[in-house]
Amino acid sequence: MSTALPTVPVLHSEWIKIRSLRGTFGALIAIFVATAGIQTLTAALIGDAEVGSMGDDPLLAAFYGLNFGQIAAFAFGATALSAEFHNGALRTSLTAVPNRARFYLSKMAMLAGLAFVVGQLTGLATFVGGQRFMGAYTLELGGPETYRAIFGCGAYLMFMTLMAAGMTAILRSSAAVLSLLIPFTLIVSFIIGAKASDIAQYLPDRAGQMMMRAESPDALGPWTGLGVLAVWALAAVLGGWLSVRRRDA
Repeated sequence: MSTALPTVPVLHSEWIKIRSLRGTFGALIAIFVATAGIQTLTAALIGDAEVGSMGDDPLLAAFYGLNFGQIAAFAFGATALSAEFHNGALRTSLTAVPNRARFYLSKMAMLAGLAFVVGQLTGLATFVGGQRFMGAYTLELGGPETYRAIFGCGAYLMFMTLMAAGMTAILRSSAAVLSLLIPFTLIVSFIIGAKASDIAQYLPDRAGQMMMRAESPDALGPWTGLGVLAVWALAAVLGGWLSVRRRDA
């Protein structure tokens, strides 16, 4: 397995691909812009109107923009992988990096690293930007829960990116993946949550957002919830690896 580990040249080539693809790089930037921007704008408009105006849990409400930023994370992971399945790009990539495990792990490592770094910056900007307009309901940066939530925001965006990337490696279509993930997290998850909360807490978005809750309404704690999201992402990445390994370029 050591011979399949990413190397600096392969990682660098993956960075060049991401930077060169306008849609993929734009989706990476949109993670920050959508999450922090919508959070700040929403807080400026209604944030201090009344307690609970942005959600029952004040800490989770401080990351309201994540509902939109995760869509950009899906797009980032999906478009980065789908680009390999157009116009013979995968054959070219495998010619340069014949070891499929190294190629796939390098791509996933680069996506994870970029999403995590941007996610951490996003988490901090989202919290600080939104709280500037919360008036009497402002949460102070510095408590253990706020640091955990900021870290959790970045980790959440990273795992959502990887889940979308792994699914795209399986389906070979970013449109198909986005048409599944976006309704699932924005609509289906809430429907299931209303009907069967015991099951809903194990859905990827519900579980991952436990990191950004001050109090847990479910059996899952913050770190356990993040672990559940990580399992979802790992399953998608492994499924993508099996697809890349077994199917023709």
